[in-house]
Amino acid sequence: MPLNPWKVATFNVNGIRARLPLVLEWLSRERPDVLCLQEIKCLEESFPAHPFMELGYSLRVRGQKSFNGVAVLSLREPEDEFRGFGDGGEDAEARLLAIRVDGVWVVNTYVPQGRDPLDPAFQYKLDFLSRLKRFFESRFHPSMPVIWTGDVNVAPEPLDVFDPERLDGEVGFHPDERATLRETMSWGFVDLFRRLHPGRKQFTFWDYRLRGGFTRNLGWRIDHVLATESLSSVCLGCDVDTEPRVASKPSDHTPVWAAFDLSRLP
Repeated sequence: MPLNPWKVATFNVNGIRARLPLVLEWLSRERPDVLCLQEIKCLEESFPAHPFMELGYSLRVRGQKSFNGVAVLSLREPEDEFRGFGDGGEDAEARLLAIRVDGVWVVNTYVPQGRDPLDPAFQYKLDFLSRLKRFFESRFHPSMPVIWTGDVNVAPEPLDVFDPERLDGEVGFHPDERATLRETMSWGFVDLFRRLHPGRKQFTFWDYRLRGGFTRNLGWRIDHVLATESLSSVCLGCDVDTEPRVASKPSDHTPVWAAFDLSRLP
């Protein structure tokens, strides 16, 4: 591994103010070049920016009162950014924020959870994923170094949930969601964790409502780092850090990271 691999990470914090000490500790220890946060649950003016700036990070925040919200922290100042889809459609919920930094586009998303297959929110989730594909088609090309990351709220394969037979058809592991995710990824994305760990059962989310969910490993792999082939070809590693999930006052998610040797980009 090179002395200074370029590292990106994603973390659904489930409230940045409640999770601030946890995120700062992790960030100080791991020092990723880019950290994507979801569910910050605050307006931009309420985001605790100063502690992150003291650690040397530049911030881009797209907030929303009490719900949703995304932020991207980077060690270098972004060269460009997109705040939302920018396609003229409804974009009131703060769920998408993209930056270009170090020559790489990083698209941070908090995909809607979907509630229930019979709820209108489920169709909204499917439409959001389809809209993402159109966003990638209109803004980028698969030959470019592009990362799509965040809480995608879909477990792609049976290996990615604790009980695929029981959960088949539930939100997060519904056939329509998995098919729509595959279609969006077909634009040109590689699931880095699954490419590097084809047979490993590893989760990123353990529901608070399931008693002993983490200790019993009743989880889902719904947080992803997806990359175009040019980045995948220089990927040095991709893994899940479960340490923050056992910390005091944890989120129900835990960070996922990937490292790259950008000097070898084709």
